[in-house]
Amino acid sequence: MADTMKFDLVSPERKLLSAQVTAVQIPGSDGDMTAMPNHAPTITTLRPGLLTVETTEGTRQFVVTGGFAEIGESLSVLAEKALPREDMDQATYEALVDEAQRAYQQTKEAYPNEPGPVDDAAKLLMDMVAVGSHIGLDPKQPSL
Repeated sequence: MADTMKFDLVSPERKLLSAQVTAVQIPGSDGDMTAMPNHAPTITTLRPGLLTVETTEGTRQFVVTGGFAEIGESLSVLAEKALPREDMDQATYEALVDEAQRAYQQTKEAYPNEPGPVDDAAKLLMDMVAVGSHIGLDPKQPSL
């Protein structure tokens, strides 16, 4: 079918979805993008956000914490962590924010005089916080 493309979403724990899709909205590190059939070949890194997959049977959403996407004849997303949107509750969200907070603190300690890595870790933390607001959970406010 020319109006769909093969899509796979994989995390280290499991394959979350393998389907024919019409479009996938990707939270890219350099900005959100939508991949559709016949998209130009691209590789992008992911930021924490909501991955929206449009199949011929409906729309599915997944919360991803990072990883990368490879777009070609098909689309593969290799996520650091990924959960179906319906599995994301307040406790799971807060655990993800806490993990991002710890990573930020470790980066601050490891690179005390280098703002680049610290700024990158702070952005990832704030992107993870924004996910909660975006999906209707009570956003957790970390201290930077």
